[in-house]
Amino acid sequence: MRTRTTTATTGLVAALAALFVLAGCTAPSGSPRAAASSVAPSAPAQGSGSGYEGPRPQDQNLLAWTGDPNDAGHVTAQSVAGVGGRVTLVRIVLREQITWSNIWLGLAGIDPNAQLANCYLGVYDANGTLVAATADISPQLMTDAIAKPLPLGKPFTAAPGTYFIALLLNGNWATNALTLKSTGAGISVNAGLTPPKLRYSTLLTGQTALPATVNLADQSTSTINTGWASQWYGIS
Repeated sequence: MRTRTTTATTGLVAALAALFVLAGCTAPSGSPRAAASSVAPSAPAQGSGSGYEGPRPQDQNLLAWTGDPNDAGHVTAQSVAGVGGRVTLVRIVLREQITWSNIWLGLAGIDPNAQLANCYLGVYDANGTLVAATADISPQLMTDAIAKPLPLGKPFTAAPGTYFIALLLNGNWATNALTLKSTGAGISVNAGLTPPKLRYSTLLTGQTALPATVNLADQSTSTINTGWASQWYGIS
């Protein structure tokens, strides 16, 4: 009697186990067992837009810039003898067409006793032709040490391509008082480049206005190498 009871019990357990296995295989797709057995979704493909992207000019209502202004932590200053009358160029490459109305300059410090005149910002194209310029910005260099937009005399349509933002300073100022925000240490910004495509350079001497054309093959780094670090500029 004891042997038959054990045998019957064993058979019942085996039958129940088989029933549970069968139920798991045929469970509805929405059941917990089906969800647990489903294949995990694959990771998003690279380039799908799910990764981090650094700041863009449009994030700050600008059209382009020479670099993230958050990285423009360096302050650059130069003497009148060093840059007065020289045309300082910073290259910028536009990837799409824009209407260019303003050049933003990062003014870091002012000299309240400066006597400035014939100071300009302008834009040269890849051929060295002046395509736009501001009026004399001397008054704006005497007030408000902030990033500020300086309007071009006339907005222009800038096609994709290479441009050079030009700065011309004239007058008298204290070297360590009139200062500009910079995105680079000067020399290193030209790594791998030669004229006429230097990213940062100077041209000419004794200028009181931005010339209509410049020869970009004459780009020089002699002043750059003395510590006249690459200015930060934005475009709107």
